[in-house]
Amino acid sequence: MTETLEDMEPGDLDVRTLELIETLARQIRDRIEKGELPEIRLPVRSLSNVTYDAAEGYFGLGAARKTRTLTVNTAKSFAQTLRMMATSYGMVEKDDFATKREAYYISKNWGDCRFDEQAESDAIMDDIEALASIHGLSREQLRFYPEAHGGSVAGRLTVIDRNAGTGEEIEIDCTRLGSGAYSIPHSVEQLSFRTDARFILAIETGGMFQRLNKHRFWESADCIIVEMGGVPTRATRRFIRRLSDQQDLPVYCFVDCDPYGFTNIYRTLKVGSGNAAHINRFFCVPRARFLGVTPQDITDFGLDDATHPLSKGDVKRARDALHNDPFIRQHPQWVAAIEQLVGMGVRAEQQALAKWGLNYVIEEYLPEKLSNPDAFLP
Repeated sequence: MTETLEDMEPGDLDVRTLELIETLARQIRDRIEKGELPEIRLPVRSLSNVTYDAAEGYFGLGAARKTRTLTVNTAKSFAQTLRMMATSYGMVEKDDFATKREAYYISKNWGDCRFDEQAESDAIMDDIEALASIHGLSREQLRFYPEAHGGSVAGRLTVIDRNAGTGEEIEIDCTRLGSGAYSIPHSVEQLSFRTDARFILAIETGGMFQRLNKHRFWESADCIIVEMGGVPTRATRRFIRRLSDQQDLPVYCFVDCDPYGFTNIYRTLKVGSGNAAHINRFFCVPRARFLGVTPQDITDFGLDDATHPLSKGDVKRARDALHNDPFIRQHPQWVAAIEQLVGMGVRAEQQALAKWGLNYVIEEYLPEKLSNPDAFLP
């Protein structure tokens, strides 16, 4: 069985990455020496090659593969793929990295096989990552980092990092950051954790995170709070996943009550997305549960006059989820919740709870919801 990111130390991951690139290069050379056209077999990255198994807990990559063979028409993309892998190899050896934008500009020194647009380099990078994912590796192990870092973290957690120059351990106590918070780095594989928290609370909006942090909600609730900032970045999702797995912590999500919050923000965190099926097993958080805001909360907490009408786009997104989303269709509770929201014809933001006072969310709403986690949506 192939080892996963969770099974390996950062140094072992580097060895695995170098071995993979060497193996691929050797296979290409062997075909050339045999007088055969060199080729690379890559997973098909499309919704048609996505599977969902509730037991696994994420959208997975199917078995379909495509073959990129060196021909007159594919010479440029084939060369670009090899140059991108060679760049990755060099960065692992030197313990360096490149952002997606930097990877595009690196190619300007590649002569005729340079990229004309970043969309081209992004597509090649995604192909290589999809291939690496079969061997238990993600883009971060290839040393291509996203431009965006992760969200903010506060609460009952000590993050253990290392000095990049000396290797010395650095401990960051997230209870002692004053009015600020810990910022999740681009890559989190080197981190380890120490905590006595009972759960992780993943929060959609920065404003709500700031309110809970300012009033040290995490202290009374014995938890860790993480700002997602909308659809969570790769770094945020990976951080929550590693923290949840290593410390055996449930993850509760506090998100706006609208189709986008349900099917883009929460669903992406929990099971991933269809167009990123090759990486979902690394970045999804199967233990996540939806605390709120739910359609029933609008009634139960008297928010009817603090809502907004669903737009045509909201309704379309909801209908699409009911008919086409494998995760939603797998869970009757979610089908019922989305049908209830469409029937109500309104959406509600987290901040709507301020109708009852700025700190109602801290003093009443969250304590009441957290008293019954079994009632959370799956």
